[in-house]
Parts: sequence; structure tokens; C-alpha cells
Amino acid sequence: MSGKVFLISPEAPPHQFAGAGDTRKIKVGGIRLGTLDNTKGNADHLLAFVVENLQKVLNISSVLVMRKNNPSTPAPAPVLDRLAAECDFVISAMGD
Repeated sequence: MSGKVFLISPEAPPHQFAGAGDTRKIKVGGIRLGTLDNTKGNADHLLAFVVENLQKVLNISSVLVMRKNNPSTPAPAPVLDRLAAECDFVISAMGD
């Protein structure tokens, strides 16, 4: 026996984020909030709970609810484009 031990880590390498996007000014009418549901069980309930409670403490003028096709793939570009165009802030959630 050589005395060497090979370890395999199941962790993925850290994701390199692009950084902050454009600064968005919140309009006088309130925050345009978006939600992105990953389609796992209870994600919709979690997002609804978060939105309901945010509406109690923030001036939210609209809520755009979007849903991915399935949990294992990224959201399609048209979904992300719509969220970027119509929302000041987006919350994404996973459930189970």
C-alpha cells in the first residue's frame, strides 16, 4: 500500500458572480416586486408568504409571479428578461 489517500469532494467550485447590475431608482408609486418559483413543492407557498409579509411593511405597487419550467434547469431567457424589465427587485425560492 502506498499510503496515499485520495479524497473526492462533492462540492462544486464557487460560482463567479458578475457583480451588481445597474442601479435602479424606485419609482414614487412603490416597488415593483417579482418572484421566481423553481417549481419544487411549496416554493409557491413560501413566496406567497414572503410577498404577503413584505406588503405589510413596504410600498409594493405590483407583483409579477413567474415560474421556471423545472427545478434542474435555469429559467428561460424570456422569463429573466421580463423580470428584469418589469421588476425593481426579484425574490427566488426553492421549496420541498
